[in-house]
Amino acid sequence: MKNNLLVIALLIITTSVYSQRKSDLIAEIDNLKSKISEVEQELAVAKREISSSNAEAEALKSENLTLRDANATLLGNMSNFSQLSKQNSDNVDRAMAALARKERQLSGINDMISANDSTAIVSLTRIKQTLGENAKVSVEAGVVVISNSLNTLFGSDTSDKLTEEGKTWLAGVANIIKSNPNFKAEVEGLNITGEFGPTYGQVASVASELVTSLEVPAENIGISAKDGNFKEGINIKLQPDYKGFYAKAKESAKATQ
Repeated sequence: MKNNLLVIALLIITTSVYSQRKSDLIAEIDNLKSKISEVEQELAVAKREISSSNAEAEALKSENLTLRDANATLLGNMSNFSQLSKQNSDNVDRAMAALARKERQLSGINDMISANDSTAIVSLTRIKQTLGENAKVSVEAGVVVISNSLNTLFGSDTSDKLTEEGKTWLAGVANIIKSNPNFKAEVEGLNITGEFGPTYGQVASVASELVTSLEVPAENIGISAKDGNFKEGINIKLQPDYKGFYAKAKESAKATQ
């Protein structure tokens, strides 16, 4: 009987201990499940963070590539701009140099024009000293004009034979022409009738006297006739040697290049 009681007691104790262990195991299992759930949640959060980090990394990588391309483009543009700026600077320098050459050319031409004008004014004074204060002399656009009437030179408006008074006057004109070798002389006849035959005969007679009798170089004498617009007479025009003037201007232009 005692043995049975002992066995029963052992069974009860064993059962109680087993039940306690089972309860502890279940509690431990529940605790582990809770920890596993927490770990899984943390793992899920970590995965989301990793995914987000990967996305940000990809975005940064793409942005970095874009910035590199933009930087390369900017450097290329800066290089092109630098070259263009240098070319523009060179163009400006060449333009300024060309402008300076043109200014020197124009200055040289203006000096020659001023010299011709000054010579014409000085010649005006000398001509009046040679021909007398009553001589009809004027300066028009740098051209010295010495005038006389047909009656004084030919005795009438139809004759082409010089009078002695006319020859004396032409002798003074010849001296003026020969003392101004840089000027060309033009014998101009003014006509009011429209019949230029007699006028050409008169200017030819004057030119012949200057060249043949008074030894004025023929290449320095020209003749012309025109409508005098209610005026008639003979003009001796002393004007710059334009061919020589332009030759000098051309040489001046070459010298400043």
